[in-house]
Amino acid sequence: MSEQAEIRVLDDALVAEYLRRNPDFFLQQNDLLASLRIPHARGSAVSLVERQLEVLRQRGMDLRTRLTRLLEIARDNDRLFAQTRKLTLDLLVARSLPELVASLEDGLRNDFRVPFVSLIFVGERQLPVGRSASMASLQQQVPGLLSSEPLCGVLRQNELEFLFGAQAAPQVRSAAVVSVEHQQKLALLALGSKDAREYDSGVDTLFLDYVAQVLARLLPELLAGADA
Repeated sequence: MSEQAEIRVLDDALVAEYLRRNPDFFLQQNDLLASLRIPHARGSAVSLVERQLEVLRQRGMDLRTRLTRLLEIARDNDRLFAQTRKLTLDLLVARSLPELVASLEDGLRNDFRVPFVSLIFVGERQLPVGRSASMASLQQQVPGLLSSEPLCGVLRQNELEFLFGAQAAPQVRSAAVVSVEHQQKLALLALGSKDAREYDSGVDTLFLDYVAQVLARLLPELLAGADA
């Protein structure tokens, strides 16, 4: 950059900084304001006031768009909170393992509109409801789904068949899986969707993790009662 260009940049910066510190400068400079022109995108010229109004109008539109989006998020969060509260209360009043599983599946399918729900208990014992699989079987069939953190995305065909069964697996385009743990792994909870984007890798898993924690507190006693 030439010395003259550097001086020009420096002068522009000083002028801009001065105007930022003195936003009322042009109120007392009518003659100067009248002579100022800013190029317009159409090739004509607009006054500084018109340009300022245009900028402010655009900012107002951006703010309204952001506000609308925030209101939508707030409404979605309120709806999710109400549904989660109802599901939690339904789980808390379950007095047996079949009641718990029924409340979980009904709540997820009817309130949350989850078409595919699977709860697989860890162990080899026969239970009055649901499916059971030994830890050895889980490690062989779905080793990548045994993480303590919820997992979301497009699963392999053999994983989908293990979780949802051979008949439903072809319809599941994306899934979310969480391990239910309390001192040990108690179950795997899997949610499936026909939409490949429903449970992509960037989806928020806070709700799923919360449901898993509620189940983790309730299952030990109910599993013990099922064995009795």
